[in-house]
Amino acid sequence: MIEPVWHCHLAMSLDGKIARSDGSFDWLLPYPPQEFDIDDYHGGIDAVVMGRATYEIERAMPEWPHSKPVFVVTGRPIEAAPPLVEVRSGDLLAIADELPKRGYRKIGVEGGGQLVRGLIAIGKLDVLEMAIIPLVLGDGIPLFPAGTPELPLDLVKCKPKSGGALHVVYRRQSR
Repeated sequence: MIEPVWHCHLAMSLDGKIARSDGSFDWLLPYPPQEFDIDDYHGGIDAVVMGRATYEIERAMPEWPHSKPVFVVTGRPIEAAPPLVEVRSGDLLAIADELPKRGYRKIGVEGGGQLVRGLIAIGKLDVLEMAIIPLVLGDGIPLFPAGTPELPLDLVKCKPKSGGALHVVYRRQSR
């Protein structure tokens, strides 16, 4: 069986925050995600794994942004979930075992630091693609919370974008 690629695409502030302390991300509005190849990312993945907080943010959008299977990692049930949304417990090893068996080869990761930390811990974060926004939030939700294991990465791409932002792509170093 071919090992799937786990690809995380997100935006963060210069000081490593993915949202303000209250979960808001108004500071991202001047930076359109299309400028950071979000459409290519969505077009290239087979399924999405996301945390509950990310699900709640995306569910509140006027239109559900996914047309592919979405697996929400949560311990609580989801009511009135959109089509193709499935709930999974926090057992990331079980999820990592299940998805390739179902034919998913490129798995998008959308979620907070807890999900990213967990995937790093089990060796399942292969690509980290980021919009790095030139803003120091100071306080907020970190991409890499305390306890995140070490992850050696190789730089694949670094491209300046409007407003001083950077679009970077890292790949996990071969073991």
